[in-house]
Amino acid sequence: MNQQRPINLDLTKFSFPLPALTSITHRVAGVILFVGIIFLLCALSSSLESAEGFAATKKAMTTGFGSFITWGLLSALAYHFVAGIKHLLMDLGIGETKESGLYAAIFTIIASGILIILAGVWVWA
Repeated sequence: MNQQRPINLDLTKFSFPLPALTSITHRVAGVILFVGIIFLLCALSSSLESAEGFAATKKAMTTGFGSFITWGLLSALAYHFVAGIKHLLMDLGIGETKESGLYAAIFTIIASGILIILAGVWVWA
């Protein structure tokens, strides 16, 4: 048996390349959206029950915390959308080299950053 192998792998010691980080973040954004849809459907159900339910949901969504949650879900949607387009293009054979993958990752971060800022302006305007 080889005693030189690590027993417990410490992922914090690894340096992942930018395309890998954007891919991991794409998956995290998908999980955030999946969980967020549950809360949005509960809010929709509450708002459709009665006029009082609608008023309570509107009040909850327009408070600081509600606006923050809304902005967070819109941010996850924006990032997931842009990264999803990148993955679809790579599935078509566009941008599969290391260099183009790095440029695509940089574009993903910049484009989704712009969309996230615009979502924040829209939510808090």
